[in-house]
Amino acid sequence: MAASAETPRILVIQHEDGTGPGLVGGELTRAGLDLRLVHPWAGDELPASLASPPGYAGLLILGGAANCDDETAAPWIPAVRTLIREAVEIGTPLLGICLGGQIMASALGGRVERRPRGPEVGAVPLRRLPDAVGDPVFAAVPDGAPAAQWHWDEITALPPGAVPLLTGDDCPHQAYRVGERAWGLQFHPEVLAAEVAAWAQSDGPAVARAGGDPAAAVAGLRAVESSLRETWTGASRAWAEVIRAHARPPV
Repeated sequence: MAASAETPRILVIQHEDGTGPGLVGGELTRAGLDLRLVHPWAGDELPASLASPPGYAGLLILGGAANCDDETAAPWIPAVRTLIREAVEIGTPLLGICLGGQIMASALGGRVERRPRGPEVGAVPLRRLPDAVGDPVFAAVPDGAPAAQWHWDEITALPPGAVPLLTGDDCPHQAYRVGERAWGLQFHPEVLAAEVAAWAQSDGPAVARAGGDPAAAVAGLRAVESSLRETWTGASRAWAEVIRAHARPPV
């Protein structure tokens, strides 16, 4: 839909080609939100502030292969940290996915480290933690819901005051909230099997060398694709509702 002057705008930071907003972005658009994608790897400048014209009612930070502290590979990361801290401070709805959730954790005082046991890839069942009950985004996510994973680094310590929401057997910090409206994720709610199959083409040899099975990971995602779509479509709609409920008038 075309954006009007009253349409809440969402700043979407995409770190590299092939890691777009996918399912999450589709649901935000269907909810009547205006996605403004920024591609800093391709030369796009990040705004200095979420209040910078045209003004943003939400911040979505996507995944990527870089380490969250590697300012050589991704020299825009300091600017992303600034936007994260601003969003948390002023209560702008924020969603960080995989690398985005790792940058968020690091920026707010948590810790991210390379996984010594190799990457977590494929469909991984997640368990609800007590604070998921009543959470605006994850309250309806069922226990054992599968999530798409593809990451070499992981969050090993949450930021001070963060609320853990979802966990897994191998990677404990799968979803967390900071304050009332900032969520960080280790998994990928935005992708289905086709997107992960593309990642397996490029990163699969390295995963195999580390002891993983990229083909099995993709097959596992295909087997639970209907559940992935249903669960993370619902969570995406819930985050869209948070944005609409707290949207400020555009600048």
